[in-house]
Amino acid sequence: MNSILNKQEIYNILSEIPDPEIPVININELGILREVKLDGDLCTVVITPTYSGCPAMKVIEDDIKIKLKEIGIENVKVELVYSPAWTTDWISETAKEKLRVYGIAPPDHSSVDKKVLLGKPRELKCPLCGSSHTEMISQFGSTACKALYRCLDCKEPFDYFKCL
Repeated sequence: MNSILNKQEIYNILSEIPDPEIPVININELGILREVKLDGDLCTVVITPTYSGCPAMKVIEDDIKIKLKEIGIENVKVELVYSPAWTTDWISETAKEKLRVYGIAPPDHSSVDKKVLLGKPRELKCPLCGSSHTEMISQFGSTACKALYRCLDCKEPFDYFKCL
């Protein structure tokens, strides 16, 4: 293993890996990169899936192994941890702004938003024009972690990253 690198340096290198479904944010900004452990020549990377069965996790696991091999770390283990469960609260503010600029409405508060329990619709701003005059078209967007909305002013559809 490349003994020059410490855990923080490896963590920073892994933070360069983009989410395969949303390439404008990386796995650290998304909040799924949880920990790097070093034990002799073994480097264990702990990640938490955004939801159980997320198809991107295998790609992320492969990307982690490739990235570490590129810097000379051959003995790599990727550990998926499901508890605590991932939440959109772990998405950094920087990543939320990157999502908005990319055309995806970021999570609109936190996972503790209870409006849906009261039958109130989410008040989302269109990431394209900024209008709050939007409506949900479908609970499911381009991926299972997103819903499909439409702006009633600019008429454009957009994904909304669901609060979990």
